[in-house]
Amino acid sequence: MRGNSFGDIFTMTTFGESHGEAMGVVIDGMPAGLVVSGDDLQAQLDRRRPGRLKVSTSRNEADQAQILSGIFEGRTLGTPIAVMIKNTNQRSEDYSQLKNEYRPGHADKTTMAKFGYRDHRGGGRASGRETAARVIAGYFASLIIPEISFKAIITELGPYSVERPLNYLKSESQLGFADQARDQEIEKYLLELKQKGESAGGKVLLAIQNCPAGLGEPVFDKLKAVLGHAFLSIGSCMSVEFGLGHQFSQKLGSEISSDPQNFGGIEGGISNGEIIWCTLTFKAPSTVGEKAKAGRHDPCILPRVLPVVESMACVVMADQFLKQNAYQINAK
Repeated sequence: MRGNSFGDIFTMTTFGESHGEAMGVVIDGMPAGLVVSGDDLQAQLDRRRPGRLKVSTSRNEADQAQILSGIFEGRTLGTPIAVMIKNTNQRSEDYSQLKNEYRPGHADKTTMAKFGYRDHRGGGRASGRETAARVIAGYFASLIIPEISFKAIITELGPYSVERPLNYLKSESQLGFADQARDQEIEKYLLELKQKGESAGGKVLLAIQNCPAGLGEPVFDKLKAVLGHAFLSIGSCMSVEFGLGHQFSQKLGSEISSDPQNFGGIEGGISNGEIIWCTLTFKAPSTVGEKAKAGRHDPCILPRVLPVVESMACVVMADQFLKQNAYQINAK
């Protein structure tokens, strides 16, 4: 099985299945000497952790990070970093009826078509639980580019949405919604969906601030292409739009060029030094009805996917930063 690794210089390879012994990641290309904080790493994992919110899955995992290699006396060695988290609350029997049944919208049927064999328990390798490993990689990537900040917020969830989402980047919503004043009604809405065995999707705005100009390549490895690859590899992410996105089709050239921010911080595939912003669309979880009630599923993944979006962006930008600096010489 290929496709488990991502990146060129800063690389991550994730491993593990949802109901296996553990999930984890091996990170390579990490510079030596960077200070590692176990508390900061755990704080990022806790944002994604199942069972943290009433509106998420009832599967409750501690997601305690165990660093196996690459760190000595609190600093990176420059050698491969391996980190794992144990799976402790699987309840695989909840999925026994799926051994010979395919769920629409999941990887059950397609995995069987590709490999002729699959782990039916909780989605196996295709489970959203794999994203915990990405959050670990995102933490280590952030040590390379501490000046660059990443903020993901929910701008649309079911019937709820906000206008001018860039005005909400300081939101401190517990659910991650742009307008924190609506937390209670959204929580009520999600709990009702969960009780009914129903689900909802929505949109996430990601803003990358303090990014230097010059990151990204001008042809096949455009920054928007690499970011798009990263985001679309997240399960349930169905589209990515940079800047004005689909609104570009409705604008005249003069309208587009009137504000540099319209381009989302990327021009010609290269960062222009402005805020990079893009919108990701996520579909509602496919497991609904009695199957949703029998297993343990999120009625909406958006509150837990925010640190995953930020982490994937951070992995991309750290990799691009290292690539850009690898090319620079003091030619005379």
